[in-house]
Amino acid sequence: MTEGASNLPLHGIRVVDLTRVMTGPYCTMMLGDMGADVIKVEMPGTGDDTRAWGPPFIDGEATYFLSVNRNKRSLTLDLKSELGKEALWRLIDSSDVLVENFSPGTIARLGFGYDAIKARNPRMIFASISGFGQSGPSAGRTAYDLIVQGMSGMMSITGEKGGRPTKTGPPIADISAGMFTAFAIASALYGRAQSGEGTYIDVSMLAGQVALLTYHAGTYFTTDRVPTAQGNAHAIIVPYDTFPTSDGFVNIAVGNDRLWQKFCDALEMPEEAANPRFTTNADRNENKTLLYERLEANLGKRTTADVVALLDRAGVPCGPIYDVAQVFADPQSIHGNLKRTTEHAKVGEIGLTGFPYRLNDEDLDIRTPPPLLGQQSAEILAELGFSADEISSLTGS
Repeated sequence: MTEGASNLPLHGIRVVDLTRVMTGPYCTMMLGDMGADVIKVEMPGTGDDTRAWGPPFIDGEATYFLSVNRNKRSLTLDLKSELGKEALWRLIDSSDVLVENFSPGTIARLGFGYDAIKARNPRMIFASISGFGQSGPSAGRTAYDLIVQGMSGMMSITGEKGGRPTKTGPPIADISAGMFTAFAIASALYGRAQSGEGTYIDVSMLAGQVALLTYHAGTYFTTDRVPTAQGNAHAIIVPYDTFPTSDGFVNIAVGNDRLWQKFCDALEMPEEAANPRFTTNADRNENKTLLYERLEANLGKRTTADVVALLDRAGVPCGPIYDVAQVFADPQSIHGNLKRTTEHAKVGEIGLTGFPYRLNDEDLDIRTPPPLLGQQSAEILAELGFSADEISSLTGS
C-alpha cells in the first residue's frame, strides 16, 4: 500500500493502471497525487513504451517516463499466461478504478472488457481513453497528440497569422484528455458513494480538444466565421499580445477599459488615452493596426524589465517570457515549490514538476518516486494472496 496518504481525499482507493505513454499515465498520476494506490501494470521486460523514449536518459531511465509516473507502484504481468491473468483478476477484484488506453476493443479481446469486469466487480469505475472514442467512424484510427491537435482545429488557431499550422509545445491533447478522465473518475467515485454502482467512462482526446475551443467555437457558432491563427493576440481583447521591447519581448493583457486607462497612464500615452478610436475594447479592435503602431513605438524604446516594472506598479497584467530554466529560477516558482525532488531507486535524486494545487494550505508529497519496471511486483502479489512459489513464477525470480 502507498504510505503517507491517509490525509488525502483518494486514500483507500485502488487504481488498476493499464495505461502507457502520456494521456493515461497523466490521469493516473493525478489520482496517485491525491492519495490513490495506483498500480501500474506493465509488460515484463519492456513496460511502458516511454521507458525507452529518449534521449535524455539518466543511467538508462527515460526522463519522459519519470515525468508522469510518480506516486505509483509497478507490477509486471504476462497477460498471455493463465497465472498472469489470474493475478490481474485478483487485482481487479480488490480495486475501485481501472484506467486503460488501448486501441478500442483491445481490452475486451484480452478478456478484461467492461462487461466482464462489471460482472465480477459491479462497483468498478472503468475508464477508457482513446484518440477518437470507442465508437464512430474514426474509432479505429491510431492517434497521437499531433494528429488529434490537427483534427480538432487546435492547430488552425495556433501560430503566427498566415504561418504554418502549429501545435502547442506540451502535448495538450494527451494531457487534457488525462485531466478530463481524472475529473470524470473523481466524479464517478462520488456518484458511486451515493448509488453503490460503478460507471463506464469513455474519454477521447478529440473531444477534449474540442472542449478547449470554448469561445473560438462560440464565435463560429454565432457568426459562421472560421477562427484563424492570430499569433499571441487574443481573438477579442485588445491589446492582449506579445510586444517587442528594446531588448526582447513582453506580454501585456489589457482586459478591460479601466485597465486601458491605467495602461496609458503608466506608459505616458495621454493622446491614446483620450483618442475616441481607442476608448472601448470594440474601438480598439476596429483600429487595431493603428493602435499597434503606436504601442510598438512606445514599447520599443523601453527594456522588458522597465515595462514590467511600470505596468506592475499600475496594476496592469503583464510579464516577461521565460525559458524553462528561468521558470524554475523565478521567486514565485520557488515559493510555490514548483520544482520537487525525490530519490529514485536507481539514479538517485531526480527533479519533477511540483503540484498545481494545495490542500488545506499544505503541499502534496511525492510519496513514491517513479518506479523501476516491476519494482513492487513481489509486494503487490503478496497483498493479492499469492504464495512465494507463485510470486517467483510470476516475477521470474
